[in-house]
Amino acid sequence: MAFSDSMKNSIYFHYSPTYKYSLGIEALKDKHLDKNYAYLRFTYLLNRKNRQQSQRNLYFQSGLSSERLDNYFYGIHGDWETRRWFTGFGYKEVKTDLVDYSDQFIQLGVAPYLGEYGDLHTWVMLKSKKNSLQGDWSTYPVLKFFKGDFLIEFGYSKKTQWDVHAMYRF
Repeated sequence: MAFSDSMKNSIYFHYSPTYKYSLGIEALKDKHLDKNYAYLRFTYLLNRKNRQQSQRNLYFQSGLSSERLDNYFYGIHGDWETRRWFTGFGYKEVKTDLVDYSDQFIQLGVAPYLGEYGDLHTWVMLKSKKNSLQGDWSTYPVLKFFKGDFLIEFGYSKKTQWDVHAMYRF
């Protein structure tokens, strides 16, 4: 996975021995602290409900920094989706030796068309994001494209700049 927004640029590699959890490493450039470091990450699936027409997921996420043992993060994120509708949210507490802060977001989306398995799937979304260091909520449009093992999502606002997420599963 790759992430880029006003706070960081990062690359995240992880391995999932089972569908319940993953272990990984995230290398990042922290734009706010002007530092480069890595996180040893752990993600755990707290709850999943598959229904005939929808699926929901709730995850615990955490990371321990290569900088110091007292630099870490933890949080939750989740989603619920049908083939037409998507909702998602996330909350993360970040602790560093210089500053502590929180990140949070909510995301709502609709698929303008319903594709078959293997087709290109498109979502038109609205994302609202807040970082306690940057202040107020920022709301902006997001486009998400998914096909096979590849996903890319991008949005833009003057406040948050580019918000990009790319993922490839292999």
